[in-house]
Amino acid sequence: MKSLSVAMVAMALIGAAPMSICSAQTSGDKPISLIVPFSPGGGTDILSRMLAPKLAEKLGTSVVVENRPGAAGAIAAQAVARSAPDGRTLLVGSTSEIGVNPSLYPKLPYDVGRDFAPVAALADTPMVLVVHPTSPIKRAQDLVSLAKANPGKLLFASAGVGSGAHLAAELFFHVTGTKLSHVPYKGVGPAMAEIIGAQKDMMIFTTLPSSTSFAKSGQLRVVAVSSKERMSIVPDIPTFIESGVPGYEVYYWYGLLVPSATPIDIRRRIHAAVNEVLGQPDTLANLARQGLQPNVRTAEEFDAFIKADMARWAVVVKAADIKPDQ
Repeated sequence: MKSLSVAMVAMALIGAAPMSICSAQTSGDKPISLIVPFSPGGGTDILSRMLAPKLAEKLGTSVVVENRPGAAGAIAAQAVARSAPDGRTLLVGSTSEIGVNPSLYPKLPYDVGRDFAPVAALADTPMVLVVHPTSPIKRAQDLVSLAKANPGKLLFASAGVGSGAHLAAELFFHVTGTKLSHVPYKGVGPAMAEIIGAQKDMMIFTTLPSSTSFAKSGQLRVVAVSSKERMSIVPDIPTFIESGVPGYEVYYWYGLLVPSATPIDIRRRIHAAVNEVLGQPDTLANLARQGLQPNVRTAEEFDAFIKADMARWAVVVKAADIKPDQ
């Protein structure tokens, strides 16, 4: 890769007082579906299940989480793009399928600008390097030393080609002058399970929320975090920067999108409901415990951010020469 500096900002939202979405719908008994592009256990899934019951209360209808993993998020994104524009099917989008996929896959079954309307930014989180507890890698510099001594022989997992985990790893390789062999999975959950079980020598760059429970149980070990400063949820874990990897500051974002034809009044109601939920003290506390950081953005600012994010990751994908068949 050419010289890159990636410090992704994240988003939340603002809006008017929430109203029942059912007031604009004839299908009041139909639940709202939050479509998660990855398997259970990953950061997107954790955040979605945290917010679903609170959104149900604000929107006056049930909210369910549906996991549709595969194709680095393209399966879920396509499903939402083709769904009825009635505010009942929402994509829990993220860096992967919205920010990265458009530059990685020339024939995506969806077009971000044409098929989606950004509704509400949710949160962001830093990435972490995670290994098995028996791994000799205890510091970021340990990985650098091992990788340089064994070029291409060490393995790293990801939630799929072009996923946040994949891109975070590629940036690390660029910054440190190292290279590991990529093993993509259909989601963070399966990748983590493999590291815990059969692939104890493998590692993964993943989001802080997806690693928290495994680290607390002692099944995995968090080596370093990609935030500028240490996170309160893992105060003993050093940043990559203080571990001798200057410039390595990366964040993964989450947000809600709906089919582009969804009426503006429905989008505003969802936006307002999410804004209220994210402002609740218990929600803020739960987000902090998971290593998530909410921020305030309007829907228009969220839309502008997505466009800038797509352009930013296009540079990374090109510089790293990432191909879908890697």
